[in-house]
This record gives sequence, C-alpha cells and structure tokens, in this order.
Amino acid sequence: MSALEKAESTVFVASGMYASVAMLSALVPAGGHIVTTTDCYRKTRIYMETELPKRGISMTVIKPADMDALQNALDNNNVSLFFTETPTNPFLRCIDIELVSNMCHSKGALLCIDSTFASPINQKALTLGADLVIHSATKYIAGHNDVIGGCVSGRDELVSKVRIYHHVVGGVLNPNAAYLILRGMKTLHLRVQCQNNTALRMAQFLEEHPKIARVYYPGLPSHPEHHIAKSQMTGFGGVVSFEVAGDFDATRTFIDSVKIPYHAPSFGGCESIIDQPAIMSYWDSKEQRDIYGIKDNLIRFSIGVEDFEDLKNDLVQALAKI
Repeated sequence: MSALEKAESTVFVASGMYASVAMLSALVPAGGHIVTTTDCYRKTRIYMETELPKRGISMTVIKPADMDALQNALDNNNVSLFFTETPTNPFLRCIDIELVSNMCHSKGALLCIDSTFASPINQKALTLGADLVIHSATKYIAGHNDVIGGCVSGRDELVSKVRIYHHVVGGVLNPNAAYLILRGMKTLHLRVQCQNNTALRMAQFLEEHPKIARVYYPGLPSHPEHHIAKSQMTGFGGVVSFEVAGDFDATRTFIDSVKIPYHAPSFGGCESIIDQPAIMSYWDSKEQRDIYGIKDNLIRFSIGVEDFEDLKNDLVQALAKI
C-alpha cells in the first residue's frame, strides 16, 4: 500500500471508520480545531460532531469548493487539520489537493485526504502535497465485498503517531482480513480500470436519458470540478450518483426493478451495488437530508466489473417502470 500511495509508511486497521478515528485521535490535540466539508461519509461527520467536542475540539464545516471559507477558517482559528474526501460521498465533489495543501501548510495545519472513492490507482494525494491518505480498504482495495478494513498512509513521523494510538486502543485487522485484502490488491489496477471505463460510459448514458434529472460524476464536463478531477486524477472512479426524474416512490420503484446490482450501502467491489440514500444512510433524519442536499430521488450506483451493455439494459428496463 505504501508503494501504491508513494508513502513512507502505512498502518492497516480493522475498518475505514476506525482509520479516521485513530488518525483524528492521534493527531488532533485536545482543544484543537479541524476543518471538514459538508459532503462526506455521514458516520465520519457524526463522529466529528458528537465525539470530538468531548475533547474540546471545535470544527468548521465548509462547502467542498469554497476556498474562501477554508482561508477564513485558517486565518481565524488555530487549525490542526483539514480532513476531507475527494471525490466526496455521495456527490463526488473534488478538492484541489495541491491548492489546499499549500493553504494548510502556510498556516501550520495538516491535510488528510480520504481517497476511498478514487483508489490509489486514480489518485495519489501524497504526491500533490497531502500529509496523510486514508482508505476504507473494504471498498476498492479489497474489492470483493467480503472483508472490512482500513489504512492510513503518509510520512512515517505522522503514521507512527497513529500506530502508537492504534497499539493502545486496538481495532486490529485480523489475519484472514489481511489475506483477503492482499489478494484483492493483486487485481486492483484491472478492476479499477474496468470500473472507470464503465462508469464514464454509464454517466454519459444517464445524462442523456429523459428520466434522469441530474448526474454527478467528475468525468462529465457538467461536473463543477471536472477541471480539477482531470488535473489530479488518472481515472474518475466507479461510482455514479444521479437523481431520477420522479419522487420518492418512483425512485424506490426504480431501485426495486433493477436486477443486476445488489441493494446495499457499500461500493467498490466486483459486484455492482445500488442504493437510495434517503432510505439507507439517511433513513433516520429528514432534517439532515435537507441540510446536505440528499433528495428523495438521489441514487448512488457503484459499478462493478459486469459488462456495460448488461448494466445499461438493466437500468433501461428499470427506468421504464417509472
């Protein structure tokens, strides 16, 4: 993993979520201040909102593209860390890693990038100035929807602090999971290249379909950070988010009508996975859905290694039901 990310050191742990927790716990001091983005894995945000304040850690939340807000946060707080995803979950917003690393470092703040959606095949954040990279190895790294794990890569000085915390607290990756992740990494480049190609074709197809209201995919010129994605990614990933031209029930009918993808909340595996965030990760809070733009008709489609025409035909017949 260190070779893939061009890192000095990597520590593997029991899950991607634990990788985030261990990194934040090891590197953000009590009373510190962090910056993060509105669009992100919901459980990461919940942890930062509910657990970090117990250690006196405060937080500024900015929109992914709002560099003025980032500069303002850096100017007016003693920021320890900027922690963000790129691309983000679920709207696949992209952050200019080189730009934000320069901004953070000028104020003495660290930059940690959650690169799970990109994979190290498509993006190497450390080479662009990030201090640390986190992955949920459950996703593309292992790649077979059958194991849970996470990792933190970066400078040895920083990863060693995470490793020390990890050795005290636990969250140890079990040997069989380590084996499955290592096995999955042997085909990582093949899987990701296939998923890149299929996802781009699928995004282009969906953008032209009359029953699709909007498509979110950094490989499309319509994406607000397409120019950033082109400059720092070699592929745009295997996840396409989109909004059906219909209400909650129409979207649910579409989800229930697809035959190839599994209905599940993960991504990055060989099997395609589809989910409706309004009744999956955000099922319990309409207020949170409204705040973060999670509409009833939003769908997140993680494309596997199936044939493009098979997946397209499946979506066509499902869209015909609404």
